[in-house]
Amino acid sequence: MITIQDRKIGALARPYVIAEMSGNHNQSLERALAIVDAAARAGADAIKLQTYTAETMTLDVSAPGFVVDDEKSLWAGRQLFDLYREAHTPWEWHKPIMERAASHGLHCFSTPFDETAVDLLESLEVPAYKIASFENTDLPLIRRVAGTGKPMIISTGMATVAELDETVRTAREAGCRDLVLLKCTSTYPSTPQNTNILTIPHMRQLFGCEVGLSDHTMGVGVSVASVALGATVIEKHFTLRRADGGVDSTFSLEPNEMESLVIETERAWQALGQVFYGATAGEKKSTMFRRSLYVTCDMKAGDVLDVQSLRAIRPGFGLPTKYAGVFLGKRVTRDISKGTPVTWDLI
Repeated sequence: MITIQDRKIGALARPYVIAEMSGNHNQSLERALAIVDAAARAGADAIKLQTYTAETMTLDVSAPGFVVDDEKSLWAGRQLFDLYREAHTPWEWHKPIMERAASHGLHCFSTPFDETAVDLLESLEVPAYKIASFENTDLPLIRRVAGTGKPMIISTGMATVAELDETVRTAREAGCRDLVLLKCTSTYPSTPQNTNILTIPHMRQLFGCEVGLSDHTMGVGVSVASVALGATVIEKHFTLRRADGGVDSTFSLEPNEMESLVIETERAWQALGQVFYGATAGEKKSTMFRRSLYVTCDMKAGDVLDVQSLRAIRPGFGLPTKYAGVFLGKRVTRDISKGTPVTWDLI
């Protein structure tokens, strides 16, 4: 178990659900605050921001690599600088957004993309940090964040086992004690077929830390399934309405879907329970509806039990049906009324 502020995260707590705002504020502080309100109403544990500027992310050029050339991408043809300028959260918004989150009891932290972002977030006393998949091999950034001593949540998209080992070692050596790795597929949106959530228990075993899912698939099914494999943190992009547009709107949850995610992941966690056989406390009353042996007609002492007078029926107050062969052909020791449960003293 680890703790972010007052919230325990681990197998003994319901999944920790993070609503990722990303650029879904569409450059409106009013909308950003409304997203915070909606995330709180939906039951999320945290709202997450991204802290960068276009200048700290890339260069304002159109050379190869600085323009999205994948025709299947949501951002095909977009210049990276323009895309980041549209999606970034202005730094002066961070404080009012965090204050709004705090008013709801909602955690608010961010993904920094360079050291200047960490400096800002430290001045705002964020309770935790998230490292994006594309930065999970940026070891200087990992060291800087780990050096704050605060919990780190690291997405693992694209990273090999060797790269993750280096990242985890770097974080721990630099001071990180509370670490969560998120299984992540860095395609937008992702498909269930390339999500590979069976990696979750394997990752937990390899790195000895809490493991969750950063989920870019549509809907909530993959997230719910991941809880059954031990995910203790779920992160999903969040918006007010996909129809409103925005850089990440296509694969973001709407408020009613986020509420469903919170409810269904908690149900999945509750259902895990423990290895258990036999009747639970709630099932004990239901044992009466098992079949058992009953006398099905009035009988006199000395009458012989046969297949007409001895049957396996409900309820379950007689002897188990496996003893039918013992009683067939035997004489009863006393007068018996129809509907009498079979007991050993009848023969």
